[in-house]
Amino acid sequence: MPIDTNIKILLVEDASSMRKMEKKVLSALGLNNVVEAQDGNVAIEILNKEKDISLVISDWNMPVKDGYELLIWIRQHEELKKMPFIMATGRGEKKEMAKASEAGVSSFIAKPFNAEELREIIEIALGLRNPASEVVAERAKAEISASGKVKLSVAHIQITDHLALGVLKHLIQTGELKPKFFELETRCLPTWNAIQKSLETGSVGGALVLAPLAMEMFSYGVPIKLLLFAHKNGSICVRNKQGGEFKEPHAEFFRNKSFYIPHFMSIHHMLSHMFFKDIGLTPGTPGNKGVNLNFEVVAPIKMPEFLEANHDACGYMVAEPLGTKAIAGGIADLQFLSSELWEGHPCCVFAAQNDLVENHKDAVQEFIDMLVYSGKFIEQKPALAAEIAVPFLDPDKSLGLKVPLLKNVLTEPKGIKTSDLYPVKTDLDRIQKYMHNEMGIGSIIDLDKFVDLRFADKSCPPSSQKIKSKLAEDTTAISKNLMTRGSQGDKDNLEKSLLLLEGKYLTFMLNHHIFGVDILKIIEIIRLIPITLVPNVPNYVKGVINLRGKVVPVIDLRLKLNIASSQADKTTRIIVIEIFHNNDKYQVGVIVDEVSEVSDVTAKDIESLPEYSAGLDASYILALVKTDKSIKILLDIDKILEPLSKVSQPEPKKK
Repeated sequence: MPIDTNIKILLVEDASSMRKMEKKVLSALGLNNVVEAQDGNVAIEILNKEKDISLVISDWNMPVKDGYELLIWIRQHEELKKMPFIMATGRGEKKEMAKASEAGVSSFIAKPFNAEELREIIEIALGLRNPASEVVAERAKAEISASGKVKLSVAHIQITDHLALGVLKHLIQTGELKPKFFELETRCLPTWNAIQKSLETGSVGGALVLAPLAMEMFSYGVPIKLLLFAHKNGSICVRNKQGGEFKEPHAEFFRNKSFYIPHFMSIHHMLSHMFFKDIGLTPGTPGNKGVNLNFEVVAPIKMPEFLEANHDACGYMVAEPLGTKAIAGGIADLQFLSSELWEGHPCCVFAAQNDLVENHKDAVQEFIDMLVYSGKFIEQKPALAAEIAVPFLDPDKSLGLKVPLLKNVLTEPKGIKTSDLYPVKTDLDRIQKYMHNEMGIGSIIDLDKFVDLRFADKSCPPSSQKIKSKLAEDTTAISKNLMTRGSQGDKDNLEKSLLLLEGKYLTFMLNHHIFGVDILKIIEIIRLIPITLVPNVPNYVKGVINLRGKVVPVIDLRLKLNIASSQADKTTRIIVIEIFHNNDKYQVGVIVDEVSEVSDVTAKDIESLPEYSAGLDASYILALVKTDKSIKILLDIDKILEPLSKVSQPEPKKK
């Protein structure tokens, strides 16, 4: 039975940006009858007044009255005790789930979550889905292909930390590596929740996953083993450029603001906690006594968008390239690289199902051998690895990643390291003890039972097995120095700001001026064909065309850019461009005088935009490219075409 889209939902969340995001997720499910509350007390006032609330979705950690206290209050009132109640929280620890279950929560979801994950939880809360169906009674065994090889499925998300898997996939596809014992299937999943679920249910043979999250799952009985590190270093802390002036005393910039992390069980949480504690703040979750910097969990790929939209957020810490991309896009400034606090630290690891490890040792050993080889390949050939990374990490182009940006990330001296993937137990022990003893989260596990070194011992050279990471005994001085990063940080920001502009551009003519559009946005170039007029549209919209059964709006780019229109001739072309708007893809045709060529643009050729008075809206211009013979104007085509999404049909999403 589908969810009744007319039900009234009470959404309780203290962070306005989170409420906005969660309302958007609910809207994607057709659920728009939503009442908002910023804490438990406001929620109680609403429940006392509005008697037609059908479902409560509440954050756990909130000031004044938190979600757990709200749940207790609801279950103590006869008329509300059966009210479906979903607890949404960034912590997502198993002990929290147990506590909420004892208090009568209907279902529980960890942040960040997407629409499909929320749909399942709502269906469970409303009794439309049996929660038992979410648990696998008997974990699936590894499948064997017709050729007798193990079908090895490995999950990952869209971060550079997981690039060794992408390189391995590429090397297998090109024939450079030829596995004898396994067939590789990679699964790109949207959130850490999805990664966790895939391991807990046994739907994948293994996954690249946050080390603390893997340890947390193991502590609660998930039958997995840690076999290899996925990388070392590789994360970045950035601060919001819209968060006010960054000046002395610098710690005040962060005080009483939100700071985004990808998961509570992550090295990002640990290092952020360490940094903010060192500079004199008390980091933690909203509602906890004395906390003056609030950690909020946001999906990694959403962090730049959230930061840009929320001036009350001071920054975030995340795996690359999502920090450098924000710097390059002018959203954030560099605060520090994770290796500056802890050189050689682990982050993500490869964890595999016990069944796979014990019953298919040849396949596992071969996979570990090849993953180690792929890690070395990245450091030996970073330019080629960057080219491999773009389609692997951004297959639908939604992140807008570019090869120069990825190459910058891979060649950063203090950035990600993939040549040494040997799993060091003492590093994992440092993580679990700091998080448990200093932050009050997670459990202490027996690492000898969790970490299986049999395969890494054979794959990694003895020299790498002796390498130790370097965490300063006293990080306070380092953190205070990083807090006041000045001119060098500005230099880094300036260099990174050009990275998103490097790449290949299709150039074309308009009134004898040369313009350029990122080649990755071009679908095709066609001759002028009949255009069907559409009423009540701006004058620059010429109508729509039928492009192989798809209705595509067409604009006269001259008119859109305030250039006088001209008569079409034999050189006139329609460039079909793909744009993204509200997570949907659209195709739009633009009429240009003449298509010229594909040009390479490098940072040294890019000029900052001067005062421009040729009638063009300066906000439509990314930059100028100066060559010996001409000046090219690079256009922000997404901004130019954004209004056209209203008359376009979004591309159907792949299932």
